[in-house]
This record gives sequence, C-alpha cells and structure tokens, in this order.
Amino acid sequence: MIKDPPLLTMRRAFERPTALEIAGFANVPTGHAVDALGGRGALDYRIKPLAPIQSVMVGVAITCHCGPADNLALFAALAEARSGDVLIASTDGFAGTSITGDLLMGMARNRGVKGLVTDGLARDVAGILGVGLPVYCGGLSPNSPARNGPGSVGLPVVVGGVAIESGDIVIGDDDGVVVIPRRAANDVLARLSDVRAAESSLEVKVKACLEIPDFIRSVLVSDRIVEVS
Repeated sequence: MIKDPPLLTMRRAFERPTALEIAGFANVPTGHAVDALGGRGALDYRIKPLAPIQSVMVGVAITCHCGPADNLALFAALAEARSGDVLIASTDGFAGTSITGDLLMGMARNRGVKGLVTDGLARDVAGILGVGLPVYCGGLSPNSPARNGPGSVGLPVVVGGVAIESGDIVIGDDDGVVVIPRRAANDVLARLSDVRAAESSLEVKVKACLEIPDFIRSVLVSDRIVEVS
C-alpha cells in the first residue's frame, strides 16, 4: 500500500546572492539580462504581468511547487519569504483554477515580497492591481484552489520552461521574466557592461539614421551567399 505523501516537503535553508549582486541587477531590462546570459533565460512568452509595471522587478527566488487546484505550498513559501524575495510558484501549467488572488498578494506586500511569478492562473485582477505588486502568470480564472497539499517549498522547479532554484535572481519587466542562476550572477554582471556598451553604440547610430547594420552588409558580400534565379 502506498502511503499518503506529506502535506509539504520543505527546504528552508538555501544560499542567497549577496546584496551587491542583487543591487547590480537593479533597473536592468530583461533584454539586457538575456543578452548577458548568452541569449536565453527568459520564461515562456505566455507568462506576462497582469498590467504594465512601473519599474523593473528584481528579487531573490523562493520556489514552491503546487499540486493541481491547490496553493498550500504557495502560502508556505509566503511564510518563509524574506523581504525582497520573489515568489515562484510552479503548477505544471494547471489551468482549472487560479493559484492566487488579491488577499494573498496583499499579505505578500505586507511581508516585503517583490512579486509573484507562476505558470498558473490568478484572479481578482482589480484587487491585485490595487495591491501594487507585479504578478506574472499564465492567465486568469475566477475558480479558486484548495489548500490541501501536497506541495514543496525551496526545491528546484520548472516554470515557463526554465529551471529555477531558490536563491536565483529574478528580473521582471513588461517584456517578461528572466532568471539569473545564483552561481552565474557575477559572470552575468561582468558581461552586462559590454551589453550596455553595444546597445548604446547601436542606439546612437540608429538615431543618426543608420539603415543597415555593418554585420549584415558583411554577410551579403561574403562567399557564404548563394545566388539563385
């Protein structure tokens, strides 16, 4: 006979990025972060903010995995969250019920949480917008979840096709969400200066009426082009 699983499996202790590492990503657009990661790191395009956000969201991931139609683990993650954390809730894309609403997000704001990212659904849009925290989700449904478990907190999850661990750095803006693995934070920060310089240089050229960038001109006159008629 298979025993019932525990209500929650929790890992409370995990390594966190330093305050300097977190501060280094302040106001970094997700596009720059992706470029510094080598072109990847963004969650699935369907995970978007409920409304345009006023500034870039940057915080430390605290993960949870919620079973279908259940958000007990999300409440447990909320209880474990520190000021500056971002709640990351994996639902395996379950779309039968919401996973959060305005009251849970109000409690998250009261704890100093920076926002929520989930592949699940949300509800109470007007109330959530009133709370003022960014909520990135896969959609909306008025259906409500139960709080029965099982679930996990602090363990690795996959949200929007990206593996996320508690302690990773989460960046969100109107384009979506990017996750910086904690162990790669310093390397990504080091590459950001080159990304910024390249973006700034090209922006100046575009404002000066650039029509075609040099790299495609080089390709078009190279021996890697085959002409057909």
